[in-house]
Amino acid sequence: MLDEANRFHPNIKLVLQIGRSVLFLDVLIQNSNGALITSVYHEEATESYAVPFGPDHPGHIFRNTVDTDITRAVRYSRALFQFEEEIRQMKLMFLYNR
Repeated sequence: MLDEANRFHPNIKLVLQIGRSVLFLDVLIQNSNGALITSVYHEEATESYAVPFGPDHPGHIFRNTVDTDITRAVRYSRALFQFEEEIRQMKLMFLYNR
């Protein structure tokens, strides 16, 4: 079934992975004693992300970026401490972008 899915679209490759955690897009899914815990995944090898907007961009671009990041943090964070960590990451990202 995995081979068939990989032949369906040449640019997308699915890999079988067995373990306590798995990365899918920008989500880290962990199995903790049978309970699935999700959180936003940040690659350690990449530099801090700079928000793709500048002073000449309309205000809605900035609002959309912030709204999307907050929505993603709310959806992917299972516990309050995970959400607070994501908010901290966002604040650092916006400070870095100044």
